[in-house]
Amino acid sequence: MENQCQNGNETLLKVSTLNCIDLSNPDIHQSVSLLKQACLDCGFFYVVNHGISQEFMDEVFGQSKSFFELPLNEKMKVLRNEKHRGYTPVLDELLDPDNQVHVGDYKEGYYIGVEVPEDDPEAEKPFYGPNVWPEDGLLPGWRQTMERFHHQALEVAKAVARIIALALGLEVDFFDKPEMLGKPIATLRLLHYGGQVSDPSKGIYGAGAHSDYGLITLLATDAVMGLQICKDKDAKPQIWEYVAPVKGAFIVNLGDMLERWSNCIFKSTLHRVLGNGQERYSIAYFVEPSHDCLVECLPTCKSENNPPKFPPIYCATYLSQRYKDTHAELSLYEKHQT
Repeated sequence: MENQCQNGNETLLKVSTLNCIDLSNPDIHQSVSLLKQACLDCGFFYVVNHGISQEFMDEVFGQSKSFFELPLNEKMKVLRNEKHRGYTPVLDELLDPDNQVHVGDYKEGYYIGVEVPEDDPEAEKPFYGPNVWPEDGLLPGWRQTMERFHHQALEVAKAVARIIALALGLEVDFFDKPEMLGKPIATLRLLHYGGQVSDPSKGIYGAGAHSDYGLITLLATDAVMGLQICKDKDAKPQIWEYVAPVKGAFIVNLGDMLERWSNCIFKSTLHRVLGNGQERYSIAYFVEPSHDCLVECLPTCKSENNPPKFPPIYCATYLSQRYKDTHAELSLYEKHQT
């Protein structure tokens, strides 16, 4: 795509061309080749024909909008808890402290994780536990819609992970093991950007520059442009390209955990969101392995000349630190809880 876009005080920026993986394609070798090229090039690609109907996607976006249109005092009743479930207010998250000098992200969100009952021993782990839900009478059918989408998105993620496994020279079911995606930390996050115009020269962003923490992220967006990627984070100056929304497709990107696993063969990519004055809705689905998964260099990604670049680390340890680094302390909201 050769489209050119302008945002705020930035110079003209191009729209990135990304590979497209068709999950209904019977030629798995072609899919593996396209995905591998994308992972080596920029860590972002589209996924189409993933099995989630457009009608249902529209319903999820509609229900998301219904929540964010509620008065703030209603949304604060379901404020996120220490398990990262529930509502995150505007400016709650600070993803790029070096450039976001005064404020956090101009977005609000809602976290929904894997539902684990409070009396289940697993609920003691940092990212497992019961979800926080709006009252049934407030948004009829909302919980059911989100739980169904969470389940369907996980199946899409597993299908993508199988292609990634083959692209890394592993067995196709490598990521299907119980300690990986058999009992994943999978988090659905509804996002709403209220229309604040971003200005990078003043540190104002819809979402500051960051790479995702986990294995992969699936992103569904509305038709409003906003997402940008930087293929080479070490370049000076950094070159930012827009990622065009494609109706019905997921935009998929790799996370830092996969970068560690693959010994930097596959890289997680810096990305951000710039607001242009329009409201924007997106739905991110973050997929990580289980708490007890030890993330260490894959056997196919190391050699005598290329030893492991990172020490092994447990998934829960890594994620807990990353969330702590980027979210406001919950005590800041105590005045809203009366």
